[in-house]
Amino acid sequence: MNLNHKFNLGFFPTPLHPLNNLSKQFPGFSLFIKRDDQTGLASGGNKTRKLEYLIQKALDDNCDSVITAGAQQSNHCRQTAAACAIAGLECHLLLGGDKPKKYNGNLLLSNLIGAKIHFTGENRKGEDIESLKKRLELENKNVSVIPYGGSNLLGTLGYISAIKELKQQFIEQNLKIDYIFFASSSGATQAGMMIGLDLFGVNTNLIPINIDKAETEGYLENIVFDLINQSKKYFNLNKEYTLKDIPLNRDFDKSGYGKLTKSEKNSIINLARSEGILLDPVYTGRAFYGMLDYLRKSKIKKGSNILFWHTGGLPANFEYGNRLI
Repeated sequence: MNLNHKFNLGFFPTPLHPLNNLSKQFPGFSLFIKRDDQTGLASGGNKTRKLEYLIQKALDDNCDSVITAGAQQSNHCRQTAAACAIAGLECHLLLGGDKPKKYNGNLLLSNLIGAKIHFTGENRKGEDIESLKKRLELENKNVSVIPYGGSNLLGTLGYISAIKELKQQFIEQNLKIDYIFFASSSGATQAGMMIGLDLFGVNTNLIPINIDKAETEGYLENIVFDLINQSKKYFNLNKEYTLKDIPLNRDFDKSGYGKLTKSEKNSIINLARSEGILLDPVYTGRAFYGMLDYLRKSKIKKGSNILFWHTGGLPANFEYGNRLI
């Protein structure tokens, strides 16, 4: 694996800048934001970084079709559709739920971009991928499967590379960040960050906010742990990781995946009206609320520099509509 062997899809480096107005609400803390909502691929988002490696693999394997899966408002699926359009690949999206009467948000954009959409009922995490792959292969398609969330070994490269980018920005801005908050859901973003911090010698504390409440205890931690152990050997990292080394805050996922509460709503409004930056109702709204809760309850020491890593998701706001008002 090579961090430079990728299919260029995004605009990098993404901006890193202070949140001056929001910082005034929390005296004693300096707040910053990393704008992966500005990667540029069909309105941007964190999946662009993963897809640069995943699409390159599809092209290396001479594939003509790609399959991936997610919820109907999946940011990953919208960005995969856009990546396939750029690369000249046929895109199939397996989306949970039934076909709605009206398309909106990410679903609308995925359709506009040209993805072939398959609605899969209760299965939103790729449970039906293999059956569709077999059907396409019978049509003589050469198929590449991108897992749910783009979270596999190749997907981790996107955020290993992102930490290299972050380190350079720290140097250029003479900046030391004590804590990084971000949304953690399918695993590769977090695993890539953890490997990247150790690989490039960046000293900071990750506080991932869990988004998708799992029925099985430790489910996401085990995914991250597995991806870390797969990744580290390629970069000659001798560090030994254990499950206890995998940080994950589960204090904010009780309402379940995609359920908008007052907490997410108020956080979205707060950032929008103080800084003119838009979060989303599913991922960043929840993670941002988690960060604000830490600040309000003084769970981290005063004087800290805190970075919120914005992973995108803007189009989902249009699906939630009046519930955000």
